Amino acid sequence: MMMVSDDCLVECKIDDDSEEENGEEEQLKIPPPPPEFASKASTPVPKPPTPPTAPATPTPTPTPTPTPTPSSIQPVNRDPYGINKHLKVEVSDVLAEPTTPHSIDQVWFYSVSGFEKTRIWTYRCLSLLFAVPLALLCGIFLAILACLHVWFLVPCIQLSNTFLPCLRSLCLCSVNVFISPFCTSLALCCSQINILLSNKDWHPTRDKEAV
Repeated sequence: MMMVSDDCLVECKIDDDSEEENGEEEQLKIPPPPPEFASKASTPVPKPPTPPTAPATPTPTPTPTPTPTPSSIQPVNRDPYGINKHLKVEVSDVLAEPTTPHSIDQVWFYSVSGFEKTRIWTYRCLSLLFAVPLALLCGIFLAILACLHVWFLVPCIQLSNTFLPCLRSLCLCSVNVFISPFCTSLALCCSQINILLSNKDWHPTRDKEAV
């Protein structure tokens, strides 16, 4: 076995810090991996859903209103409650021609038209003269009746309905206190009276009647 002397030994200094720095430099110099081996990119964060917007309501276009023509206007009903139904008189209600005595057609036509026109225009002329004054009189009369009904008749009825129970109670009290005892005592006094009739009293009356 051979022995090595100390002179042959070589001193080697090991520096750990330098190795670490070299390792870091090597790591920094490492090239990036190719794209096929690279990690995928991070997925973007999903955005919150936006609320659905209501559909816009279409604005209605105004339709032009048709102007009424005189032919399309209906006549106003001046008797909605049928007060004067008995005055609806027509030609057939007054003039009627049987089949046997038959006049000429022109005579019947002019008679009917004359009746209608005379009735209509006479009524129009009389209404032109008397309708407004009589309507004013009717309005005044109804206004007077309404005023009397509102301010006199109904208040009197309501006041009488208010005070009649008081008068009734007073009358009952007066009857029970004064009139009823008096009549009761008078009846008791009269109940003690007795009237007796005998046959002797009837004979003189019979004789007098015979004479």
